[in-house]
Amino acid sequence: MLTIERVIHAQKVLEDAIYKTDVVRTSALTDTCELFLKAENLQKTGSFKIRGAYYKISQLSPEEKQRGVIACSAGNHAQGVALAAQKNKIPALICLPDGAPISKVEATRSYGAELCLVPGVYDDAYTRALQLKEERGLTFIHPFDDEDVIAGQGTIGLEILSQVKNLDAIVVPVGGGGLISGVAFAVKSIAPNIKVYGVQAAGAPSMLTSLTDGHIESLASVSTIADGIAVKQPGEHTFEYCRKYVDGMATVTDEEISAAILALIEKQKMIAEGAGATPVAAVMAGKFPELTGKRVCCLVSGGNIDVTILSRVITRGLVMSGRQFTLNIELLDKPGQLVAVSRIIAECGANVVAVHHEHANAGSAVIGCYLRIDMETRNFEHIAQIKRALADAGFKICD
Repeated sequence: MLTIERVIHAQKVLEDAIYKTDVVRTSALTDTCELFLKAENLQKTGSFKIRGAYYKISQLSPEEKQRGVIACSAGNHAQGVALAAQKNKIPALICLPDGAPISKVEATRSYGAELCLVPGVYDDAYTRALQLKEERGLTFIHPFDDEDVIAGQGTIGLEILSQVKNLDAIVVPVGGGGLISGVAFAVKSIAPNIKVYGVQAAGAPSMLTSLTDGHIESLASVSTIADGIAVKQPGEHTFEYCRKYVDGMATVTDEEISAAILALIEKQKMIAEGAGATPVAAVMAGKFPELTGKRVCCLVSGGNIDVTILSRVITRGLVMSGRQFTLNIELLDKPGQLVAVSRIIAECGANVVAVHHEHANAGSAVIGCYLRIDMETRNFEHIAQIKRALADAGFKICD
């Protein structure tokens, strides 16, 4: 059984193996609460996962270490296990979904692990890992449903308690539930008055669905940019810990996650992957109204986002926050129209980045045309201002 003594022991074991990551106070992301960020995106391997993986491997018997370990992961647990195995000089085999970000795959390889890419998502990699475990006699390091792993993740809760005084709540990303189980258990064991909230991606709400229905359920499929928490089914241990210690749970959309990633980059100079940004997304979107006016710590769990994905997420975040907008206008095809439209947009202070002009289709006026303009804007109020100015000038905007 998990005990607070076990979590404290994990903290001692991990002293020389991990960073005690900073907690950053910020007022740039929301004005609804006093917000702190626990920067596990700056942890070794770029994620909190090294904590649970290292502690679990440290507790293996000499025989288990000699046989080697196997793990499955969407990327972050893979890196944690690979690095922990490397430091303990034991072989590691990692099963990853073939759609895992390239940066995570290559980072895992760089720590000396043998890789097995499995078609599908995390749960498919999990099934394959169990097969290989039996075939090769390896020790399986579960990414979340293991009490040593949970104890390792719980050390984050101990650190937050020592770093932020008079804290009211902690908001944590949730995939399989290992992170929030450890944090919630550690925090509630020492300061039961502090609330712990979980956040899942709307495209992978396995824990929320299971808690709502009162039993573990498996989703038919998952789809989210937050690959680190794209889990179809929570664990048995983690389900029970969440049911007992977690005070509430919400979901955030990919658009809300993208907006949070962008806000962290622009306003906090902090890179977060999709899963790591979900707590910030939830606070920014007001998913927990009870946190208004409270002292809240968001756990930014990881920063391992592929740069190609990051560029797309930034674009999505710009659109979501009203920073980028595409305007479609129906015009008469005559000289001066484009000049007039451009003048109004310039006077409103927007920046045009692309223009596409085409003749009207069969359902429009014979001398009509369409103008599509991509522009950089300040926010949604700015977009509304531009639309009003164009409408007042007699231009027809097509939504």
